[in-house]
Amino acid sequence: MPENFQFAILQVLLFWMLTTPHEFAHAWVADRLGDDTPRLQGRVTLNPLAHLDWIGTVFLPIITSLMGGGFFGWGRAVMVNPLRLRGGVRGHFLVAFAGPASNVVFAVLFALVAGVLVSAGSDLASLLAMSIRLSLYLALFNLLPVPPLDGSAVLPFLKLPEGVVNELYRSGFVVLIIVFSLTDLAGVLSNWSWAATRTLLAWFSPASAY
Repeated sequence: MPENFQFAILQVLLFWMLTTPHEFAHAWVADRLGDDTPRLQGRVTLNPLAHLDWIGTVFLPIITSLMGGGFFGWGRAVMVNPLRLRGGVRGHFLVAFAGPASNVVFAVLFALVAGVLVSAGSDLASLLAMSIRLSLYLALFNLLPVPPLDGSAVLPFLKLPEGVVNELYRSGFVVLIIVFSLTDLAGVLSNWSWAATRTLLAWFSPASAY
């Protein structure tokens, strides 16, 4: 098996594992805010199979990883009924940003563990560094203010014209595909996530050479 394909498979497996706490966080916060839709659909769980989307979690990430320069994918979306959430728009905002926040938390935890492993001379530290980068990339990607990404939860607060917002919700996914195809946004997000990864690793293992 070619080395770049092995790397792509490893990235996809790590990505799948990292989408699990991301989607769980959405479901858990929604449930806590009064919407039991995610619980009824079996999404308030850390079982990775419950959050798997074959296209977004497997096929598209493999293709974009093999192409290099970035990574594009998603987990199975958590269905939420905004009308049942306490707090209205603010409640929906909390549900949306719970996903990226969980990825940042996991990145910090991974960095802490990596620091311990570096001190012990373990080779697993490099795998954790890759996990940190993917976790931060997932957080940054989802913070883009374009539907259906989590960052689109800020749109109601931006007071944009209703027509613009409706068009974004109607064609946001197509916009993302076009932007990622015609620009180096994926590469920019990748570079930012690597820079943040190195910063986190320096905090917990300053003597390492990542």
